[in-house]
Amino acid sequence: MVTISLDAMGGDFGPRVVIPGAAKALERYPDIKFVIYGDETECLSALNEFPKLEASCEFVACEIAIGMDEKPSQALRRGRYKSSMWQAIDAVKAGHADAAVSAGNTGALMAMALFCLRTLANIERPALAGVWPTLKGESIVLDVGATIGADAQQLVDFSIMGAAMSRSLFELKRPSVGLLNVGVEEVKGLDEIREAGRLLREANVDTLDYTGFVEGDDIGKGTVDVVVTEGFTGNIALKTAEGTARQFAELLRSAMSRSLFAKIGYLFAKSAFNRLREKTDPRKVNGAVFLGLNGIVIKSHGGTDAEGIAAAIAVAYDMARNKLNQKIEDDLKKYHAKRVPPPANVQHESGVE
Repeated sequence: MVTISLDAMGGDFGPRVVIPGAAKALERYPDIKFVIYGDETECLSALNEFPKLEASCEFVACEIAIGMDEKPSQALRRGRYKSSMWQAIDAVKAGHADAAVSAGNTGALMAMALFCLRTLANIERPALAGVWPTLKGESIVLDVGATIGADAQQLVDFSIMGAAMSRSLFELKRPSVGLLNVGVEEVKGLDEIREAGRLLREANVDTLDYTGFVEGDDIGKGTVDVVVTEGFTGNIALKTAEGTARQFAELLRSAMSRSLFAKIGYLFAKSAFNRLREKTDPRKVNGAVFLGLNGIVIKSHGGTDAEGIAAAIAVAYDMARNKLNQKIEDDLKKYHAKRVPPPANVQHESGVE
């Protein structure tokens, strides 16, 4: 059995979407056990509509639900120990659950998860990793918003963690990894990115295949299995992709309604358009993972529907079943065990490197 703690109050729609999503996930993965946290009246009313889920889950009533617009510090002060979000995370810390899932406020979830679970050894800051649809299938992109700014060593750690996630989710033996940059040439980019590239080349990590720098258009192409960047750039890339997907959907809808022939053509191609929408809708391609914590926490899109919640739960299930954190810990230990720190206070005679 894989036990998943579920924050039923998270997201734009709360139990009205989270509970049906859990019911869908249970149909697909009968070996899931849920511990559901939330408002007693709302959650039990929703659970009554799904007898199979109600019979097989444990419900814990919570006094507080974290709002989508609350500041992380405010949410932490108000919701620590008492909120559905905190208790879902704390269940992982206590060993009562293998993974936690929430569609709630990203900043609050990050703050609570970091405060409650702490980070793994050798990890200074966690990263938020998302599954990205590509022309070749799917890739992992991190960080998409957890850590703003990152030094070279943090980017290397992100690479190792992203590769471990790719191995867990896609069952790849040695995922290809690229650092997001303004060009593929080694002389381009910020110092931190170029230094991270040097460290990855020299380390020759056996759990990943570092291929060099990748550019923004390589994300959608699926050039590599794992794209690594820091949270500021990654979040802009994510929001840009989501906005572009909605823009093209609106343009397509408008074009298809301009004439009778266009409407008839749409009817013939409707199934193809539906598949395209499912492939690119960020609410459907759902389930970002906080990597680097002492426990598995999954962030679902706040505006998703029941199908999206089920998708996020599926990611949690795969991460727990394939022992993601154990892979990350083992890979980090291997890397840091053979890592040679740079010599201190090295002076260059010319003053120029």
